[in-house]
Amino acid sequence: MSKIYAVGLGPGGEQFMTYEAVKAMESVDIIAGYTVYVDLVRDMFPNKEFYTTGMKQEIQRCRWAIEQAASGKSVAVVCSGDAGVYGMAGLMLELANQYENVDVEVISGITAATSGGGILGAPLGHDFCVISLSDLLTPWEVIEKRIRCASEGDFAICIYNPKSKKRADYLEKACEIMMESKAPDTVCGWVRNIGREGEEYGITTLDRLAEAPVDMFTTVFVGSSTTMEMGGRIITPRGYEKHEDIYFRRND
Repeated sequence: MSKIYAVGLGPGGEQFMTYEAVKAMESVDIIAGYTVYVDLVRDMFPNKEFYTTGMKQEIQRCRWAIEQAASGKSVAVVCSGDAGVYGMAGLMLELANQYENVDVEVISGITAATSGGGILGAPLGHDFCVISLSDLLTPWEVIEKRIRCASEGDFAICIYNPKSKKRADYLEKACEIMMESKAPDTVCGWVRNIGREGEEYGITTLDRLAEAPVDMFTTVFVGSSTTMEMGGRIITPRGYEKHEDIYFRRND
């Protein structure tokens, strides 16, 4: 049985990659992936063979990698964040099912929801949803319904792919939908280029979120009704303070 790895690289910097991800890439003959993500690891593995494709060529890329594995070569298909969160793991598992001798091992990584959340503080400290605004594979009507339901449920919401040149007004549309249920002064934040050169972040409110300088490399965080800003950080409390006598009892 040939093995192929679906590897999540995390935000991009070497320090954010898991030990398991690095060991998997060290062990293979070929590292394949979207050009931008492969470029993040080229210098770390200069003796590897690399295979890259652009956007909208995911099926071609994964099928090629699986065929290489079926022929006896060891391959790692890399993506940013976690391989199973908007990554290549699901597609690879589907395609590998067509081959009798290929086994996919999924190597988890740090996704933008957690890495970006850590930069802002703890915006996802309680129940939350992750929603992508990219309608490349998901109809906008479905995205809109998910935003509305998550807002009505008072979830904190982490938004991936908030804006691009072709979707310049999608974050604004999302904010309008969220303000049907969420207060305009709901605490929000954004982080751009997480773990990479040019990293920056900001804290704002829902009624001003659409003005934030976001792009496809930005992750946006929208709080719940309990989310607050404290000391320049965003906190969505879990509710421990409601049981202060249990969690914070002093030994008198």
